[in-house]
Parts: sequence; structure tokens; C-alpha cells
Amino acid sequence: MNTVVERELELKLVLSPERSIPVPARLSYSTGDPYAVHVSFHIASDTPVNWSFARELMVEGVFRPCGHGDVRIWPTRVNSKSVVCIALSSPDGSALLEAPTPQVSAWLERTLRAVPPGSESAHLGIDDGLAELLTPLPADDLWMRDPWPSDESDDDAR
Repeated sequence: MNTVVERELELKLVLSPERSIPVPARLSYSTGDPYAVHVSFHIASDTPVNWSFARELMVEGVFRPCGHGDVRIWPTRVNSKSVVCIALSSPDGSALLEAPTPQVSAWLERTLRAVPPGSESAHLGIDDGLAELLTPLPADDLWMRDPWPSDESDDDAR
């Protein structure tokens, strides 16, 4: 069974130290993809922007600066409020977003209850998938028979 944990919230897109604009977003986590979190921005528009990255990165970023390259996350305070900063970078541009820490933390706790850290691989279904692929089917014995006589067959029988 696949469980999805979602949370809609308003992030702030930081344009300058003095100016930011609200951005509606949806945080999403699925037990079918247990290592990743997904963030959709502009969820009410025809073309939302989607990002996916490691859940572990988001969890760590609530407590301390982490990440390299395209996704960096760190905690801070803005106007006496606790926020999680998310810096995203791509060839199309970059963005700095602020998310309210209490809402992000509550959502992350729900994902951690759905799939505790260290148990992600059990939710991938790799063992079940391999077993299904390797289970012989009734017709497999037809394919496994040798349709040609062996070179070791008795020449006198011909």
C-alpha cells in the first residue's frame, strides 16, 4: 500500500533582503518513493514548478545548513520567526525560498512516521519485484527444453 503525505503552505520567494512575495506550494512524500520529497510551486497555475530531492536533506536542513549545488537548506530566523531557507539552482535560474519551520517540521514528522529513517529500502519492493521476475511460469519448461538433439546422442539411433 502506497501512503502519500502532503502539506500545502505558503512559502516566501526572497527577491531582496527587504522584499519577498508569497508562493503557494505543496510538500509531498510517498512511501512508493521513500528516499525523496517533492515540492510543487505555483500549485494553482497551469504550469507548476516541481523539485525533488532527498528527504534526508530536508530533515537535516531543519537543524543545520546542508546541501551542495542545486539544493541547499538551512534554518534561520526572520523577523523573530523560525524559517527554513531553501536555495534552489538550475540552468534556468535560482531561487531563495523561506518556509515556516513549524509547518515543515510537522510535515516531516508525518513522513518519518510513515517510513522511519533506515527502513526506506523495505518500501521499495525490490525483493518482491525480483521474486516475481524470477518465478518460473508454467510455459517456461517449454522454453527450457533443448529443441535440438545433443551432440552426445547415439548415432546408431538415427
